[in-house]
Amino acid sequence: MTHTDTQVLAYLTDMDGVLIHEGHLIPGADEFLAELRDREVPYTVLTNNSMRTPRDLAARLKVIGLDVPEDRIWTSASATAVFLNDQRPNGTAYVVGESGLTTALHEIGYVLTETDPDYVVLGETRTYSFEAITTAIRLIDKGARFIATNPDATGPSLDGVLPATGSVAALITRATGREPYYVGKPNPLIMRTALRRMDAHSGTTVMIGDRMDTDVLAGLESGCRTMLVLSGISTQESIEAYPYRPTKVLTSVADLVGHTSDPFA
Repeated sequence: MTHTDTQVLAYLTDMDGVLIHEGHLIPGADEFLAELRDREVPYTVLTNNSMRTPRDLAARLKVIGLDVPEDRIWTSASATAVFLNDQRPNGTAYVVGESGLTTALHEIGYVLTETDPDYVVLGETRTYSFEAITTAIRLIDKGARFIATNPDATGPSLDGVLPATGSVAALITRATGREPYYVGKPNPLIMRTALRRMDAHSGTTVMIGDRMDTDVLAGLESGCRTMLVLSGISTQESIEAYPYRPTKVLTSVADLVGHTSDPFA
């Protein structure tokens, strides 16, 4: 394999489990991003979490020691807004989610309503309301199209796992018989929108993540090489359960410091 074959010109990286863990900086993450910045390598922090806006996430990351400009952050809410704007510009939606999702939809000119919306859009929240879920079910039964920001069944917290978008989507599907269209990882759609924003090509971009079922699969299906870090949800043993493999397995992104130009050499 020649140097050209292994050259990496851009990075996509998950956030939780790769750069931060339970609200704390993962050692080496700051040095990794600093090296990309110093070398002027394009990168995007790509998260399935739709709760916060890129601006809010950038502020939160800064507090724990990671300097990531908001235009380097791409969320499943941002990708969902791009998708809906492409499918049905200036449409209407009933949203179950937080400000990250409602802000993204407002920015594309969507009207949020409970009255005959074009879409029901389900995102992440720590306070899923039974009333809101019931409203979503009734609107889908009446013909609203069902969109979900991401398929993650659980999310991390200091007290253990929490039910996430995928679990609540399953509840709505059970009640309506309608499956949502998931925009976030592993859908290559979110990868393509992120690559387009960086003006990067999948063949020279690496996807770094801590989950086989979202991060690695998304990278694989988008034509990117993949790196799985063991600083989040995955273990060396859990990799074996999947029929596909990451291009490389790392203890954490600290292993990439000093090697970002040719990480597969």
